[in-house]
Amino acid sequence: MKSAINLFALVACCLSARTPKQIFEQWDRDKDGKLSIGELPQNAKPNFKRVDRNHDGSISLEEHENFLQRSRESRKPRQLPNDVQALRNLSYAGTNNPRQTLDLFLPKIRNSDEILPIIVYIHGGGWKSGSKETAIGKLAPYLKTGSFAAASINYRLSGEAIWPSQIHDCKAAIRWLKGNSKKYGIDANRLAVWGNSAGGHLVAMMGVSGGVESLEGKLGKHLDQNSLVNCVVDFCGPSHLLSMGQFPSKIDHDAPSSPESQLIGGALQENKKSAENASPITYVSKNDAPILIVHGTDDPLVPVNQAEIFHSALLKAGVKSEFLEMKGMGHGLGGTEVESRVRKFLECQLLGKK
Repeated sequence: MKSAINLFALVACCLSARTPKQIFEQWDRDKDGKLSIGELPQNAKPNFKRVDRNHDGSISLEEHENFLQRSRESRKPRQLPNDVQALRNLSYAGTNNPRQTLDLFLPKIRNSDEILPIIVYIHGGGWKSGSKETAIGKLAPYLKTGSFAAASINYRLSGEAIWPSQIHDCKAAIRWLKGNSKKYGIDANRLAVWGNSAGGHLVAMMGVSGGVESLEGKLGKHLDQNSLVNCVVDFCGPSHLLSMGQFPSKIDHDAPSSPESQLIGGALQENKKSAENASPITYVSKNDAPILIVHGTDDPLVPVNQAEIFHSALLKAGVKSEFLEMKGMGHGLGGTEVESRVRKFLECQLLGKK
């Protein structure tokens, strides 16, 4: 699913002829040097908690200016670092379908002569949009270290093929990477998957469905390889499709037109078996890969309960699961705390750092 548009920044952009300070002063109707939620334009109110970084119930001029700066930075085009080799549009399924391709990124200067662990990113977009090109912003910091290789994959969207085609594609991509690991100097036994929203759902599924034959598919030339992953980073991913409609959301998840219903080819509550088959929580077992779940408490698209119940199920099964609950954050995740936690998790799982 696409990240929610940053409405606070959008409103401010509409007033772009003015400086951030002038915008702040216009909104500060009682002239007390801070903004209450009641003083914000209606469209900016949903992001109040994200701007109020110290959680004191008001927005200072500094918080206002910093938030707008972060918003501007996030909209800048992401560039591939000069010291990274990009191998683009590699077909992992043996087809001519651009939705069944991946981009592989290799650091030109490696930290050692050893083969590199790899981080595989899977994009979001509600299973009906999105592309592998959006990954470089997440992957670049790791590639720059010379300690990681990375890949970003496309998969067939729900308008082209329904479940389980998406997971079949993802698993075929993993098998392709393992089958070509020696060629590219990557370590097939140190492989992480990372995804956001719909991508979070797919990486969670990859972490819990090792050995589930119905989800493997028979795509590509590397059926001798397994699709097991070593760890998972799940940002805002749905875990139990049938329960999504039980919690507040901007989406009627049970409607036939919802992203989840389109994924399985029919309304969730009228196709419960298919919905359960497409839910990561269905497959949780003690042998699942370690997972880091990150979810905002104010996510308007995927209710935070999806993270809570998934984390609980993983712990109950004896799986190593970490849950970073971001207070006041919505469907888009970022910031120092999130980036630090993800890096620590990946370095621990792939590099053995404590």
